[in-house]
Formats: sequence, C-alpha cells, structure tokens
Amino acid sequence: MADTHHTDVTTDHRNSSDGDSNSSSGGGVHMSYVRFGAMIATSTAVMFALMYLNTFAWGHVRWSETRFYMAFLMGAAMAIIMLGFMLSMYRNTKLNIGIGVGAVLVIVGALWLVRSQETVQDESWMSAMIPHHSIAILTSERAEIEDLRVCDLAVGIIEAQRREIDEMDWLIDDISANGPADTVEDANARPIPEFTGTSARTCAGDFGNE
Repeated sequence: MADTHHTDVTTDHRNSSDGDSNSSSGGGVHMSYVRFGAMIATSTAVMFALMYLNTFAWGHVRWSETRFYMAFLMGAAMAIIMLGFMLSMYRNTKLNIGIGVGAVLVIVGALWLVRSQETVQDESWMSAMIPHHSIAILTSERAEIEDLRVCDLAVGIIEAQRREIDEMDWLIDDISANGPADTVEDANARPIPEFTGTSARTCAGDFGNE
C-alpha cells in the first residue's frame, strides 16, 4: 500500500515537472521571437542612420522618405535571411510562415514606394536630394583623381552640387512660407536667387579655367 502511494506521488511530481517544463519552453519560444523582432527593428533603424554617414557635411543631413523606405526593404530582407539561417532556433512553423509572408509584403510595398515615388512631393523631394548631392560632393572632393579632364569634371560637379543645395534650401524655405509657385506668374514673381558653388579641389595647371 505504501509503495502504491509512493508511486502516485512520484508520477504526480513528474507530471507537474513536465507541465512546468512545457510552460517554460513555450515562454522561451515566445521571448525568442520577441527578441528576433527587436533585433530586426533595431537593425532597420541603424541601417537608416548609417545611410547618412557618407554625406559630406552634417548640415546636409535631411529627412529622406526614400531612405526610410529602403531601410524597411533591407530590414525585411534581413529578416528572411536571418530566419532562414537560424531555423533550428525558431521552430514555430506558423510564426515562421507569418514572418516570411509579412517580410515579403514589406519588401514589395517598400520597393513600390521607392520606385514610384508616390508619396514624394516638392519639399520632400528636395529634402532627400540634399544629402544625395552631398554624397556627390564627398566623392568628388576626396577621390584620388589623376586625369586632368576627370578632375575638371569633378570640380564642375562639386560646384553644381553646392549651388543646387543652396537653391533647394532656399526653395524649401520659400515653399514653406508661401506655398508652391504652381503658376507661371507665381514662379516669375518668386525667382530663385543666384547662388554660386565653390570647390576645394583644384586641377594642376589650372586646367579647365582657361
């Protein structure tokens, strides 16, 4: 009789332990997917910030919808790749399929927004173009160029990009204050001032200035 009681107690204890283990395992799976999502979200934000590191000057950093969408596209692609490499750690088939389908939808949506420029208007277009121009200044100023013709081309690009950045800054302020000049009369009444661009790069023998 005593042996039977001991066996029942042991069985109950084992069942209780198994239940606790399953519960703990379920919680662990949940937390592992939460960490995966946090990792992808953090990486997406970091990639968005990193896309500005090749601007020539911090003063040229502006909000860019295109970069924002590209960050989501890269983050979604990374989610698919990382999940594929770590399937042994993430074994919930339904969640994995959901992540894969969701990531594909984000890629398609972000790519459409990037390619169509559907949400980009005057000010947001110029805001995105300023850091883009700044990248051209950085590479044109600092590239190791030997050919004098290429050097002259680089100088022309630098001067043009600096001038256009000043023009876009002025236009952003003007449109913000007065609205778009959407008629010929409005555009003629609010002409863009004459800006000049300068270049720190010079070409040997003043080539191109003759």
